[in-house]
Amino acid sequence: MTLHCQPERVEALVAQWRAESAEPICAYVYDLQALQQHVRWMRAALPDGCELYYAAKANPEAPVLQTVAPWVDGFEAASGGELRWLHEQQPAHPLLFGGPGKLDSELALAAALPDCTLHVESLGELARLASIADALGKPVPIFLRMNIAVPGIGDTRLMMGGKPTPFGMDEADLPQAVELLRRHPRLRLEGFHFHLMSHQRNAAMQLELVRAYLDIANRWKAAYGLDFAVVNAGGGFGVDYAEPAASFDWLQFCAGLRDVLQQHAHGLRLRFEPGRYVSVACGWYVMEVIDIKRSHGEYFAMARGGTHHFRTPPAQGHDHPFRILRGHRAPLIEHERVTLVGQLCTPKDVLARAQPVDALAPGDCLLFSLAGAYAWNISHQNFLMHPAPRMAFLEAAPVAQDTLAVRVA
Repeated sequence: MTLHCQPERVEALVAQWRAESAEPICAYVYDLQALQQHVRWMRAALPDGCELYYAAKANPEAPVLQTVAPWVDGFEAASGGELRWLHEQQPAHPLLFGGPGKLDSELALAAALPDCTLHVESLGELARLASIADALGKPVPIFLRMNIAVPGIGDTRLMMGGKPTPFGMDEADLPQAVELLRRHPRLRLEGFHFHLMSHQRNAAMQLELVRAYLDIANRWKAAYGLDFAVVNAGGGFGVDYAEPAASFDWLQFCAGLRDVLQQHAHGLRLRFEPGRYVSVACGWYVMEVIDIKRSHGEYFAMARGGTHHFRTPPAQGHDHPFRILRGHRAPLIEHERVTLVGQLCTPKDVLARAQPVDALAPGDCLLFSLAGAYAWNISHQNFLMHPAPRMAFLEAAPVAQDTLAVRVA
């Protein structure tokens, strides 16, 4: 994975904050320039015949959406709340609305929007949407999300299909779904949606999945006499937090897609909707060390903040990568291993365990990289009623010398 991150910009901002206040720092910093470079790089690598949407559940911050907007074909929402937010923030972009358990009010909202396509997850949802479309008296574009098994394909630690899950319909449901579509012509089939696995780091395996998606979609097209143009292959491109270079190889994948499209598409377009892979590298979570102690032979560094702000490490089960920005105090520990924790009254509030450090003292700042996706927005933010972290966005535009253009939310 090519990580377009520039820690120097983050460190300069932290130094600026230190000069302005003695209050310990706790903040999210989003480098929009790094984000812009990364999404442009992703877009440039995609071959013709492919579309790129951004899954906003990874990070729906307005400046993030604004930064990626010129380089994506649209945005994907996984709830009615996200759908409303995306329509408000990006009214000129097409939207996709997926996820199980949609309310009738959410289906009606999506059906009424000018450029929104729904991913239908079940026969029951399809029937409810048919009634809504008939009542509205307007065409409603849909994808059928299918849960299929692909023989010979391995798995990842987060499987979304190929086994019993809440996501998508079985192939055995397809005849009934097609019959319902024929009885309700206002439901306009745009294509099929497949998303069998997340945290996928194997580009070759993902290419095999895409081949299977295209082959089965073309088989269904012929067997049922269907007319559609797009196969949505989802997202799920994996990030290795411990070893970022071992993350999903986007360039290898895109190079292989050219042959896959030539041999298997037969006129179908491919659509991708990544989230984590787009925004993860633009974000940094910054914590200032408050105290360092030794307990039963192990060192602990307590810093302002914690997993109520940054749930990614316990959610993913890893020690999160970080760098230390030294302050002005002499080191309290040198060449030791230290566990980095926050302010919560739980032993689970651990961001990285027994990590080697050259030097550390209270007043030093811990800069956790790869914090731009599934971080602040998935955290239990109100636990213990600690204040929210500061939010800052480093602008992508050129800035004057010795000055950082910063937007603070």
